[in-house]
Amino acid sequence: MTDAPEIPVRVRPEVAALPPYKQGRQAGADAFKLSSNENPFDPLPGVLERVQHSTALNRYPDATAARLRERLAERFGVGADSIHIGAGSVSILAQLVLATSGPGDEVIYAWRSFEAYPWLAVVAGATAVQVPLAEGARHDLDAMAAAITDRTRAIIVCSPNNPTGPIVTQAEFDAFVEKVPADVLVILDEAYAEFVTDPDSVDGMRVLGGQGHPNVVVLRTFSKAYGLAALRVGYAVGHPRVLDAARSTAIPLSVTAHGEEAALASLDAEKELLERVRVIADRRDRLADGLREAGWNVPAAQGNFVWLPAGEETAAFATAFEEAGLIVRPFAGDGIRISVGEEESVEKVLGIAASVVKNLPEGHAGARASVER
Repeated sequence: MTDAPEIPVRVRPEVAALPPYKQGRQAGADAFKLSSNENPFDPLPGVLERVQHSTALNRYPDATAARLRERLAERFGVGADSIHIGAGSVSILAQLVLATSGPGDEVIYAWRSFEAYPWLAVVAGATAVQVPLAEGARHDLDAMAAAITDRTRAIIVCSPNNPTGPIVTQAEFDAFVEKVPADVLVILDEAYAEFVTDPDSVDGMRVLGGQGHPNVVVLRTFSKAYGLAALRVGYAVGHPRVLDAARSTAIPLSVTAHGEEAALASLDAEKELLERVRVIADRRDRLADGLREAGWNVPAAQGNFVWLPAGEETAAFATAFEEAGLIVRPFAGDGIRISVGEEESVEKVLGIAASVVKNLPEGHAGARASVER
């Protein structure tokens, strides 16, 4: 194996050492793509028509996405300046980290969680502080609070946690925020909020209501439940001055006119959205239950995906899925995330999962102890 060629210009060493973001593998026409947490449904009614009528490609979009901001502000009972629109919620995450954190600062997050978190901190020049997940693949908020130092500038909480699935409860989050210094930003990443069925789950909009917490920003997206992954529209709700700081670090004009139109049309189709979300949540629960019956120790699943804690067997098991026409998302040494896809994929996933779980070593954390293998 040959060494990679040297970079021809001066690049920050920590950036040069970062692996590029790895997208979930694409799938061929004869396979199910279950690697990117995409919505298996087509766009909601009215979306394609609105996008097709947006033909002024020679004109720049509204840099503030004002109509969408106003629509969301009305929905959540806040002022339009308390809403910020970005090219996916991850772009706003990057803006917030850049706005708050630099060399010598620290960004805290749970691990394993969304794979973008480490490089967001590194790109900002800050130090990434990873706090291991607790039992059940859940956030350990007590440990995260204990990790706060005078160098901490931002903390990211992902609920439901991607890729493992469990939520943070409202009571846990409320208690956690009280332990965080008032001048430290807490980012509540709720990319999968619409799929949550656990009544005890944290609700970012409830956090921001009532007494409010000006150091908390809530992130949501149109990529998942709304099925607009290709158009890249996400949003933040929070204190106007905090969002102003994010806007100052944003790449101008990154939200397209087509993205804004599609998001507005999707909000008009809420009845259909709720029905689709119900179908996906039911499919997720059946998938998780079936995996447990097959012998897998599956964490509580509240997003549109399930997690198989395969550990060192991850790569081999992912290959077995792929050979069966199921493109899943392996995380080397940790586990496999499987998106909830088409109904036809469910039995295929359960069949392969049942066949490979028997190969887990005795006492493996991914296997249910009560199931004979």
